[in-house]
Amino acid sequence: MFPSRAIRNSFRSIVFPGLDLHTRNRASLCQFWQTGPRDVLDAGSGNGYFSWLAYQTGARVVAMNYEKDQVVKANEFFLLHKGADPRRLQFEQRNLYDLSRESRGFDEIICFEVLEHLRRDREVIAEFYRILRPGGGLHLCCPYKLHPRHQAEVLDTEESGGHVRSGYAEEDYRALLEPVGFRIDAVVGIGTPTVYHADRILRAIRNRAGDLAALPLLPAALAATRLATSNPRIPFSLYTKAIKLERAA
Repeated sequence: MFPSRAIRNSFRSIVFPGLDLHTRNRASLCQFWQTGPRDVLDAGSGNGYFSWLAYQTGARVVAMNYEKDQVVKANEFFLLHKGADPRRLQFEQRNLYDLSRESRGFDEIICFEVLEHLRRDREVIAEFYRILRPGGGLHLCCPYKLHPRHQAEVLDTEESGGHVRSGYAEEDYRALLEPVGFRIDAVVGIGTPTVYHADRILRAIRNRAGDLAALPLLPAALAATRLATSNPRIPFSLYTKAIKLERAA
């Protein structure tokens, strides 16, 4: 028999956000977010981890995800199990290519590990600029394209869910964001070699024997994220904070 929904969600609460150390390491980027009441879009929300973190800072969060099953699981976990206020945390199945139909405005947009999956990244960035309120912040985090792991990756030429590009460097962010009207306020590299290798070991065990086999190693592996510093020589991911500027009349 399969465990009940309540048991599954209780277990998920214990291990949330999961065994991916890079996801856990990105929580350090919350220091660049605003706090208090505001409207936040989590564009490409995955398992909802960063939507939940933004919600906990007092935001009203709209989380968009292309995968229907992830939206269902997020609604079940955060709204039903954890009791989040549905007026402040909403999970929607949406394609970011359809943002041209979005009429709501936002004070911040979080987009972590998403743009590298999209061929038409410039189109999406232009829509982010449109729906951000003046002075609003865009928080991007994508693979750093010069990391050996990303350099060696076979790219997804069909845009079927994999990476369509190996990532971004600072000059790529500037070429993408500044012509639209954004001002870049911060560029930070995250993901030290220790985090990368600890995650690689956990991932190998998960692929071979399943998540339960890797779970006992998680407490020791978390030390890698707790001790991680910003801006290693070759980061795994590169974060940027960009501010929407008013266009000149």
